[in-house]
Amino acid sequence: MDGSVPFRWASPRQPGSPESLGFAACARPCPLPHRARPASIRTVRPAGSRTFAVHGFTLIEVLVVVAVVAILAAIAYPSYQAQIRKGNRAAAQSYMMDLAQREAQYLLDARAYASTAAALGYAATPADVARYYTIGIAAPVVSPPAFTIIATAIGAQVADGALTIDNQGTKTPSGKW
Repeated sequence: MDGSVPFRWASPRQPGSPESLGFAACARPCPLPHRARPASIRTVRPAGSRTFAVHGFTLIEVLVVVAVVAILAAIAYPSYQAQIRKGNRAAAQSYMMDLAQREAQYLLDARAYASTAAALGYAATPADVARYYTIGIAAPVVSPPAFTIIATAIGAQVADGALTIDNQGTKTPSGKW
């Protein structure tokens, strides 16, 4: 052997130097690949400080979004209220149909119609009906026996109007049943 060393000893790397980060040492700064910035990011450089990016929305963008949401809400909310009213009406109609069925059974047992829901086995009107309707039973003492069950709308349901069903199965108003 000629006494030469097949490798060269390198000087220790300093932390934070370009060599320790995996970059080749250059006499001039090594260019990094250019990265395109999104259009929504603006670069701001106040006097005497470093450059930083500002992220966010402009006032016009926020106002456009608020306007679109307001228009959608103005269209959707009345439809939502109408569907809620229909659901409340369906609960009242179901309760009234059950009362009418129990009235028919009561007639077979007592030869007259009951004038209260308690006589038909209900201690109270169900909560989902009582919040929106007042239920009344009119059973006059006549021959032949008759009854009329009336659901009078209250609160937010007033726009729906009253519902009735009688001993002959006549339901009014017909457009609501």
